[in-house]
Amino acid sequence: MTVAVVLFTSDLRLHDHPPLRAALRAADEVVPLFVLDPGIRAAGFDAPNRRAFLADCLADLDAGLRRRGGRLVVRSGPVVREVTAVVAECGATEVHLAAGVTRYAHRREEALARELEARGVALHVHDSVITAVAPGVLTPAGSDHFAVFTPFFRRWSQAALRDPYDPPRAVRVPAAVRGEDPPSRHDVTGVSPGLGPGGETAGRDRFARWTRSGLAAYADRQDDLAGDATSRLSPYLHFGALSPVELARRASAHGGPGGEAFVRQLCWRDFHYQVLAARPAASVRDYRTRQDRWRTPEEAAEEITAWRDGRTGYPVVDAAMRQLRHEGWMHNRARLLTASFLTKTLYVDWRIGARHFLDLLVDGDVANNQLNWQWIAGTGTDTRPHRVLNPVIQGKRFDPEGEYVRRWVPELRSVDPRRVHEPWRLPEAERAALDYPPPLIDLDAGLARFRQARGRS
Repeated sequence: MTVAVVLFTSDLRLHDHPPLRAALRAADEVVPLFVLDPGIRAAGFDAPNRRAFLADCLADLDAGLRRRGGRLVVRSGPVVREVTAVVAECGATEVHLAAGVTRYAHRREEALARELEARGVALHVHDSVITAVAPGVLTPAGSDHFAVFTPFFRRWSQAALRDPYDPPRAVRVPAAVRGEDPPSRHDVTGVSPGLGPGGETAGRDRFARWTRSGLAAYADRQDDLAGDATSRLSPYLHFGALSPVELARRASAHGGPGGEAFVRQLCWRDFHYQVLAARPAASVRDYRTRQDRWRTPEEAAEEITAWRDGRTGYPVVDAAMRQLRHEGWMHNRARLLTASFLTKTLYVDWRIGARHFLDLLVDGDVANNQLNWQWIAGTGTDTRPHRVLNPVIQGKRFDPEGEYVRRWVPELRSVDPRRVHEPWRLPEAERAALDYPPPLIDLDAGLARFRQARGRS
């Protein structure tokens, strides 16, 4: 009786799962394994919202395996120790897992390879599980990665994506392998009250419903803040509850401007992964330094606190920050606005904002969070690094009726929609009756400071 182990990481699904498919083909029995790694918590990435969503994903994965005669084996401890212990318990001859992209994932794979090789056990690392196109597959002449999105998108669009794999019909798990109960979201404290459900079942249901009702109009409505017309699939992609290959294939088959726009967003995700794979230090250091002399946390303490709390006096910024705290998620347009306000209007280091987002975002990962922050801060891959997003203009453009603002900033619900983005222009008596702060900073003053700091005055 041959046995293989599948180590699940950021691929918590049964549909289109190359490592599981390979293991089932290679062995009579398979151990689906997930390790609750204390190293994730030590690295500061074990935020409550992601922990709760992970618990949902693991419970759903376990339920799906049990319907196929198997179960998810959950262990707690250092990954290498737990994997090698499971291998010894069941006599496995090979281990399969999806290729990671972060430095932490690479170190984990290297350590596993050394330990398993010493025991005569093969480690198989599978590409195009977490991304549609594996990092490093597409490279420009003279470089190990694309530094600009548009040429990457052209090459990515021409790449032949593999066919998605069907979920397994049956999974036989060795009875002797011990495991613990999957964690429960009910045991996690500090979770955002509006956090949605996790798991492959919930993700596939959301994608199916959104494909029917929202995909066709996505190109026109993706920046509509009040309409909430985006897919909201990013948490499921982050945890691998949905396959980017399957989503890209299905959206392409749907066609039309909506399908094309959605596929382009999936490509942005792959773009950031290939940048980080080639430049791991970009998670903590400027990808392209602008020699910024950011205001220190001490200098900008009050402004940073107001930004985090959604009390900047700029309604669309405050609405977005309150949505983040309540849902553990934020509209992509709102992410750009809030990041521009912190880094360019307040001139605060992008790492401070990126850390706050990682503390709350259910979809927060190193590649997309850090590199999106760098993009808007002008230290990343943006070809217009000095652009500044004006929150008033952006609010009027993408929330013209003020619905988004009034949804998340109840202090302004009584304000005329035509004036809600500039409450400081209200008559004094009306303004005084609002429990809402005046603008934290004059936009022109913030712009002048930023331009001077970047040497563009």
